[in-house]
Amino acid sequence: MNNDVGEWFLNHAERGNAAGAQPGSVEPRSWSEGNLVRPLVHGATYFARLHEELAALRPGDRVWFTDWRGDVDERLLPDGPTIGELLAGLAAAGVKVRGLVWRSHGARASAPMSGTTNALFGRQINEAGGEVLLDQRVRPFGSHHQKFFVLRRRDDPSRDVAFVGGIDLCHSRRDDADHAGDPQALSINSRYGDRPPWHDAALELRGPVVADVLAVFAERWNDPNPLDSRTPYRMLVQRLADMPRHPKPLPEAAPPPPPAGPHAVQLLRTYAPKRPPFPFAPAGERSIARAYVKAFARARSFIYIEDQYLWSAEIAGQLAKALIRNPQLQVIVVVPRYPDSDGPLAGPPSRLGQLRALSMLHRAAPDRFGVFDLENVGGTPVYIHAKICIIDDTWFTCGSDNFNRRSWTTDSEITCAVLDAPHDNRVERGVRIEDQPSDRLARDLRLQLWAEHLGLTHDDPLLDTEDGLTLWRSAANALDQWHETGRSSPRPIGRARQHHTEPVSRLQRLWAAPINRIIVDPDSRPRKLRQTSQF
Repeated sequence: MNNDVGEWFLNHAERGNAAGAQPGSVEPRSWSEGNLVRPLVHGATYFARLHEELAALRPGDRVWFTDWRGDVDERLLPDGPTIGELLAGLAAAGVKVRGLVWRSHGARASAPMSGTTNALFGRQINEAGGEVLLDQRVRPFGSHHQKFFVLRRRDDPSRDVAFVGGIDLCHSRRDDADHAGDPQALSINSRYGDRPPWHDAALELRGPVVADVLAVFAERWNDPNPLDSRTPYRMLVQRLADMPRHPKPLPEAAPPPPPAGPHAVQLLRTYAPKRPPFPFAPAGERSIARAYVKAFARARSFIYIEDQYLWSAEIAGQLAKALIRNPQLQVIVVVPRYPDSDGPLAGPPSRLGQLRALSMLHRAAPDRFGVFDLENVGGTPVYIHAKICIIDDTWFTCGSDNFNRRSWTTDSEITCAVLDAPHDNRVERGVRIEDQPSDRLARDLRLQLWAEHLGLTHDDPLLDTEDGLTLWRSAANALDQWHETGRSSPRPIGRARQHHTEPVSRLQRLWAAPINRIIVDPDSRPRKLRQTSQF
């Protein structure tokens, strides 16, 4: 498959936001090359790497991060330290720590604050000398959902590193390939048990892209609008949390790190149009959605998705177009067996969106579309929180966005699209080809995921992507049949099962549909684009 970078990535015009950070130094490039990308599958793997890099920082080094949720007592390693202890210790030792965490709609305005709130998370670090702030500069019903770290060394930029993905600094995320769950667990749908198994992923980034990630942080930090959205209630919450309404100025930016590897990375974002507007996205930005639309059109063999939701008709419609356009294309999707919140009020709006999306895809190509969920060896379903898309073992994404309208139009999101750069581009950037890993990063990530989910220990059947859907169906059918026949025989290998979304009754649909459209999965595109397939 030809992996010409410019054919896969968006150019500046295609991104649709001239006001935002523009990575890359030469028009029409809006990406960076010469990077080294390392996928980190599972929260335990990510937390261990994050701990290793943070613990190596010295006075004068700098840390910037954003998150949707942070639990100050979440342990990075089995015996600690907690994320709060580590970041507070760094701030006290002279490392400059700056962070933005979402001030969620549901947090209490009264003290004392719960140990699981973002306010307490920020307060512990701030009391040690850091500056971690609650950020409510979002559209109504939206959230700040970006999750990333940037670590820069004062004296050695070649060691600068960024982490971007879908893993929050909170409970339930520190799980591993065995999927026994994080001992520090959040309470979600009871069918996941007291310690929900959790599948997640992030990327470790080195090279010029580190400066691109930092530019995204700087844009949000330097937004002149107040952090509390100017409403009396938000101002009160900010005051009770002992947070300022405006951040202090950031230090002067350093030059980008030197080339580090063979990978090209394009940062993609979602920002909703709002009032007052984001100065860096006055009309919003939907480059995540636009990148997927462009990549789906190039798909020839397969599209593989791991996602928390996949429940919007607009997203399913783009996949359906790709299936109809190319009769050789297969689409394989892995989602959670149940929504994280599936009560009598929360469940129907979520399930209704997924039922409609999956129905559209089954109608488009019933023999070339498959949707699956996972369980651990004990039979407990695994909650899929990873946000990964791999196309033709060539282009892949990992970040904070989900395959739903909310992530593509409303919440602030950040995602990395990754390609192996052509060899001639590497030479131009001064990267020695013989010193770099194989230019098969997307394939290697897919092999790792499929091997785990299907229980395979060698690559041969996994390499045959033309028959990938058959491989998944065979594994899932075997495990389904084992359950249906009483589990009296040895358990089949693998963890995949055919996914079946629980139905929503006609009566439930009457009220679930508007809740889905307005609250659960809002559409923040300009009005002229709503009810269309354009982003």
